Order: sequence, then C-alpha cells, then structure tokens
Amino acid sequence: MQASKAMRYLGLCIRAGKLTCGFNALEAEKKDVYLLILCSSASENAKKSALKLKNKFGCELLEYTGGLLEDATGKPNCKIAAVKEKNLAGAILSVSGDDLKIYSGGNG
Repeated sequence: MQASKAMRYLGLCIRAGKLTCGFNALEAEKKDVYLLILCSSASENAKKSALKLKNKFGCELLEYTGGLLEDATGKPNCKIAAVKEKNLAGAILSVSGDDLKIYSGGNG
C-alpha cells in the first residue's frame, strides 16, 4: 500500500528530527510546536490531554484515521505526535485528506 502524501511528509519530519512523540515529551516542550497529530485509537483521557496541548501551543490538532500512529511513526504505543517545523506542518495540513482529519473533540 502506498503511503499518502501527508504520511510521506511525516516521514520527512522523522528524518529531520522535527517530530516529537508521546504526551510526556510534549508536556515538557515549551515552544515551536506547529501541528499535533492524534491517533484515532487514543483513549478519551488522551483526547482530552491532546486538546489541552492544542490550546497550550495554539496549533491545529489532526486525528490520524489511516491506521495506528505508532505504525506511521515507528514509535511503539505512540498516541500523539508533534511536528516542530512550520513548513512541514503547513505541508501536512495542505494535503491532509482521508487519513488525517481536523479533530474537534467529542466522538470525532
């Protein structure tokens, strides 16, 4: 199966060292988070925490519905990832489609 354009951009983030994974790592971040990506399999508590992080950083929050985020990032049990490069975040937002949707809270 061919990866979507958004997932190829995510791969670029990983190779550039501009992707932070996990709630604990994100709560330690102070700035330079331009996009959050939440796994659709995340628990309700994780979704609430993701919304708090969205407000903290003032960035967009997308839900990854194309599978498990841990498969896309290569990080075991990854439920949230942050893009820390403005241009790559913009590129991912511009090509988000079926596998990445803007998360508005609630039940999707």
